[in-house]
Amino acid sequence: EKTVPIPEKLNEWAPRPPPEFVRDVMGSSAGAGSGEFHVYRHLRRREYQRQDFMDAMAEKQRLDEEFQKKLERNKMIAEEQTAKRRRKRQKLKEKKLQAKKTKLEQKKQEK
Repeated sequence: EKTVPIPEKLNEWAPRPPPEFVRDVMGSSAGAGSGEFHVYRHLRRREYQRQDFMDAMAEKQRLDEEFQKKLERNKMIAEEQTAKRRRKRQKLKEKKLQAKKTKLEQKKQEK
């Protein structure tokens, strides 16, 4: 009688998109203030994380496509086998019918 909440599927984690522009960011080189390196480091880490995510998504998509191709290939092979066996069964059926007809004809001729 009591309703049970079913949790929805969680969306996959996705990194934040890269910023449109970055102001006053100096690299880890001379001339940067003591706090600038940390800003640079965080931006760099976030960008690496975003690139790793995109690489992982591309790999996942490639594997999915390969899997679908493999499924199609297996389906085609199975259909070919089925068709081959169907033809064989039909051939045997026709052979049996032909043998039955010839046997009936022979009986008629004997009478």
